[in-house]
Formats: sequence, structure tokens, C-alpha cells
Amino acid sequence: MTQFDFFVIIFVSNFIQFTMLNVLSSHRSIRKYTDRPVDRALIENLLETAVQGSSNTGNMQTYSVVVTTNEDLKKKLSPAHFGQPMVVQAPAVITFCADFHRFSLWCEQREAQPGYDNFESFISAAVDAVVLAQSFALAAESRGLGICYLGTTTYNAAEIIEALRLPSLVVPVTTLTVGYPAEDPALTDRLPLSAVVHHEKYEDYTEEKIGRLYEQKENSEFYRKFVAENNKKTLAQVFTDVRYTREANEFFSEKFLNVLRNQGFLK
Repeated sequence: MTQFDFFVIIFVSNFIQFTMLNVLSSHRSIRKYTDRPVDRALIENLLETAVQGSSNTGNMQTYSVVVTTNEDLKKKLSPAHFGQPMVVQAPAVITFCADFHRFSLWCEQREAQPGYDNFESFISAAVDAVVLAQSFALAAESRGLGICYLGTTTYNAAEIIEALRLPSLVVPVTTLTVGYPAEDPALTDRLPLSAVVHHEKYEDYTEEKIGRLYEQKENSEFYRKFVAENNKKTLAQVFTDVRYTREANEFFSEKFLNVLRNQGFLK
């Protein structure tokens, strides 16, 4: 390797790191997309890049990815995602699944007895799938694409399993809509770093610290309007009484547990 080659490698490496940091700091969830299709080869290239990222389970790659671009199939997935318009409008809907089905088949065909029909295996595979999804999201945004995570995936996993014909030991854990942005929304607010980072050990929150950490969010014009529109006294009540209620959480928890039972991860 020449000195020139060495400096080129260093330059490219630093440029990639800078690009990824810029992607993270400027991330926006995109819910409106142009009509421009996303080339299948580009999606494949981005996934090829993403699978080179970190893995949680001994490089077993306990995930599968279903890329949906067919209009009829996107319409079939839409109700499972509460009819959010971008599911149909986005050029691609990509479902990331925890998958021990493929690995278990490999084991059985190689005179090994798989023991992955349990909750621990699901958690490990789910972590793998989410890590892959985020790696893909970063790669996609670095190429000018917009993405949006769909938290509805685990709410209606059973319907997604049916639509995508997922076999046993395969469970969808997160979904991304992908396309070229037709909007440039404002950056989403975040709590200060001191709200989520603990050094050496967990430091519990005093009432005074909670007030300080949530002060900016609670006093923003956007969230004040949010509270008024929902006829609530506090922003916290919007979350507990309207958006993410106990009743809904318990309902979808039981529904997802049934999915894990039906797909073979809970006996």
C-alpha cells in the first residue's frame, strides 16, 4: 500500500463517518413521498450494506426482511398499520422480522437439534432485526431516501403475518416506509441528553429534575396546542388518556403474546 492509498482510505473513512453523523443529526420521519420509484437494485444494495452491521446473536442472522412494493400487497398491509396513508403511498414498505425459522431448518438438516422455540430466542432475534432496520435506515437516508418507522407492527403482527405469509418462528417487529421525500418537516424535539444518559449507575429522578427535563417540551407552542386540542390539563394526560392508554396497551400486549404463542416462541 502506497502512502497515497493510505491517505485515500483515511479520507474516505472520515467522510463516511461524517456523513453518518450528519444523517443522524438531521433525521426526520418522512410520511409523504414523491412518485419517483425506488429502484430494486438500490434497496438490495442498501440491505447488503446493512447486513454487514453489528449482530446480536453470534452472527446467526436471526432476521428476515420482506420488501413490499406491489400496490395490492401494500393495500393489504395498510389496515394492519391503522390505514396510515404512507403505507400505500410510499414506493416501498419494508418489514423486519425476528426469524428463527430458517436457522432451525438449517440445524435440523445438519443433524442438530434447535432449541429456539422460546421467549429468549425471540428477544435475541428481535434485537437483531431492529439493529438491521436501523442500519438500513441510516444507509437509506445517506442516499437521499426518506424513511418512517411504523410502531403499529407489533400491534397487529397477526394481520401482517397473514398478509406476508410468515411461517412459524417468524414474527414482524418493525416496519419502514421508504421513498424519496415530498416534504421537509421540522426536526422532532428530543429530551436533553441528561434525561436519558446515566453515568456508572442509574440515578433516579427527583420531582425537581423531572420538571427541569420536561420543561421545554411542556412549554413549547406545539405541545401546548396539543394539550388544548385534546381538552386535557397536562401533556402527560394526552399520552396516558388519549394516545397510549392502559386499555390499549393491555389489549395489544395480549394480542402480541398470542402471536408469539401461535408462531412458536411461547409454549
